[in-house]
Amino acid sequence: MEEPFRVGLAIPLQGPGGIFGPSCEAVAELAAAEVNAAGGVLGRELELTVIDAGTSLPEIRRTVHHLLERRELDAVTGWHISSVREALAPVLRDRAAYVYTSLYEGGPIPRGVFTSGEVPELQVAPALEWMRDNARVRRWALVGADYVWPRRTAARVREYARVAGIEVVHESFVSYGCRDFSSTLVDIARSEADGVLMLLVGQDAVMFNREFAEVGLDSIMPRFAPLMEENMLLATGAEATGNLYVAAAYFSSLATTSAMDFMSAYVHRYGPDAPALNNAAESCYEGLLALTSLTRAAGSVRVDDVAAVAAGTRVTYEGPRGTVALSGGGRGESHQAIHLARADGYDFDVLTTL
Repeated sequence: MEEPFRVGLAIPLQGPGGIFGPSCEAVAELAAAEVNAAGGVLGRELELTVIDAGTSLPEIRRTVHHLLERRELDAVTGWHISSVREALAPVLRDRAAYVYTSLYEGGPIPRGVFTSGEVPELQVAPALEWMRDNARVRRWALVGADYVWPRRTAARVREYARVAGIEVVHESFVSYGCRDFSSTLVDIARSEADGVLMLLVGQDAVMFNREFAEVGLDSIMPRFAPLMEENMLLATGAEATGNLYVAAAYFSSLATTSAMDFMSAYVHRYGPDAPALNNAAESCYEGLLALTSLTRAAGSVRVDDVAAVAAGTRVTYEGPRGTVALSGGGRGESHQAIHLARADGYDFDVLTTL
């Protein structure tokens, strides 16, 4: 019997992103069961090993390195922040395929790394244009965590602003794990912005939303976030989610056949009390679909073979987000439908496809 195909599921179990952890693990287990029911990864049973991507970067690197050294890891996927991706990519280089599932800042990525999440060009830019035309927001205050994804996305936003007739009038970057936004909110209130662009993760965004509503800014200016999902709405509270817009490739309320089939399979497996389905968790399902599609296209699980086929052709697959195309050639950005929604209490009302 062939050895299992061992996949490290790198998801945050603590820190600001820990709010996503239980949902991510549940969804990945569902995906693994479906992959194995369909014959596994080139005939090998897929086994998951959960890696805590919410701990320190040195600890995450050590964990993955030790798994590789013990031959207990054939590939890595999962939702985690870009700082973790940049820490793991050198450890995995030429040793294991790596499908990064979170939305990310776009741009070149190392060989052997593949992305299945949203990028600013397809997610943020068209959403800001929609907000300009439909919510009359032309002057933005930006608040983000001080790490890779918010910093580089902010740079992209400044580029878009120059050609889209909008303006970034204020930028604030706070520590990852910030719990006091009072000074940031004072700056935003003084900025004469029409709206707030949030580049915050998990519990950080929850705290910002609560404080934003407490000082009454939610009735004055809309917020837009490329990262805001159902667990975060629940944690924020319905009273603090008014006038909040989100762009993403997946919402649990998305009324497409593929999304509803996914929801049905999830509820059937875990029951109605399962962790809330959300974009971050669903991305882990996408990661395993992407990984199996890449290995199938290559006819091999070797990272060199997978990278070569991805560089030479566009690999596509069908999932809860519909058709997703993975690009190769070192850029790695995926192409998929992006939807704009408005928070409605503890759920999202999908308004349009961007």
